Amino acid sequence: MTEQGVRWTSEQVLALAPDDASRRAGSKLGSPGPWSGAGCDGRAVWGLCEGSGKTPYRTVVDTTGPAYACSCPSRKFPCKHALGLLLLWAGDAAGTAVPTAGAVPDWAAEWLAGRRARAEAARAEAGSGPADPEAARRRAERRAARITAGAQELERRLADLLRGGLASVEGAGYGLWEETAARMVDAQAPGLAGRVRELGAIAGSGPGWPVRLLEECALTHLLDRAWLSADRLPGPLAATVRGRVGLPSPPEGPVLRDQWLVLAQYDTADSRLTTRRIWLHGRSSGRTALLLSFGAAGRSPQLAFPVGVVVDAELRPYGSGGGLRAELVDRFGAAAPVGPPPPGTRVADAVAAYGRALREDPWLDTWPVTLSDVVPARAEYGWQLADARPRVGAGDAVGRDGGTAPDERDALPLTHTAQAHPGLWRLVALSGGGPLSVFGEVGHQGFTPLAAWSPDDPGETVPLV
Repeated sequence: MTEQGVRWTSEQVLALAPDDASRRAGSKLGSPGPWSGAGCDGRAVWGLCEGSGKTPYRTVVDTTGPAYACSCPSRKFPCKHALGLLLLWAGDAAGTAVPTAGAVPDWAAEWLAGRRARAEAARAEAGSGPADPEAARRRAERRAARITAGAQELERRLADLLRGGLASVEGAGYGLWEETAARMVDAQAPGLAGRVRELGAIAGSGPGWPVRLLEECALTHLLDRAWLSADRLPGPLAATVRGRVGLPSPPEGPVLRDQWLVLAQYDTADSRLTTRRIWLHGRSSGRTALLLSFGAAGRSPQLAFPVGVVVDAELRPYGSGGGLRAELVDRFGAAAPVGPPPPGTRVADAVAAYGRALREDPWLDTWPVTLSDVVPARAEYGWQLADARPRVGAGDAVGRDGGTAPDERDALPLTHTAQAHPGLWRLVALSGGGPLSVFGEVGHQGFTPLAAWSPDDPGETVPLV
């Protein structure tokens, strides 16, 4: 800790990069050579970076966001210059390359003031409600009617699919699925459109695909019927159904201020949208929260947090999403020093938590959990995370031969995606064969590790994605 606030680590800075190319390019700019006029004030970092032109690039980072601005033509957020500036600041413990400045340069101050003014205006607009509530109600009714028509059409198409037999779709190609998905988009039901595209990706995808396709068709049918009967569902389940079909649900409920540990951040993308998921854990409330941020295809969302820092912030929960999704309302001051991992649980309890969540949301793919005292190990089917300690009483059980049964340790298989990700080897190296705490998402396909803590240094969050 210095008067500049908490300095991020180089690993935290590089975790903000939108891709590997940006990481490499930003790392080359993380030394004092190309920079001049650099400084910071506890809430922002700025500097001038020499480029190929006569005029250096003006780069400024609002570290309370974080948010970035640079005069370079890059469309990436953050660009390589912002990454290089943050790396320079993170590695400058003495404050010589990026000193604490008494005054912010005019060009940086103008951008910072404009950004904060826009944030204040957005908060004021969010609290004012719709300009015409009656017009908003009519728009909502018209959209609901379109979604109902789309759900009824999807039901007919699912019935035709089952009547013709699942085997018939293997050679039909993806065009039929995309045409059906387009119909759901026309019905203003993007959630149904996404599920249809997932159905199209299953057909012919490997051994056992008919079973997987039938399971997903059943869940899609369940969602259709739930929407068509939403007026008879309990309030929380009806909100979940509305969110699953793609209706936006505004944040509701009281604002919760807490010290939020940034557990993980990762992006998923398709041809239309880049979605960023940011997992947070409240120190006082014990709540886990999910922030979603979106960017156009090929562009990174602007909302980003360094993994492992603690931010003093206010969040407002959404009505759907299992009580996890929230909106960032406001932040206060600079990031605080990191702390220990969230309280963890055993493997069996993690699976039980996912099961309880499924009762509230049958379409839930994963649930966030922190596993404590688990060891990564190689099994016959691939990698898994196993409890370091045997199940209570397992060693006292009597086997069929009259002897004592061996110690039994519960284990969670890692998903295929996790087993192919380089973060697996970082997790194995961090463990060194010993137990550690791991945060991730548990679901019907297994466990995806997102962050880990070593018992030797529990204050450092190691990102795995």
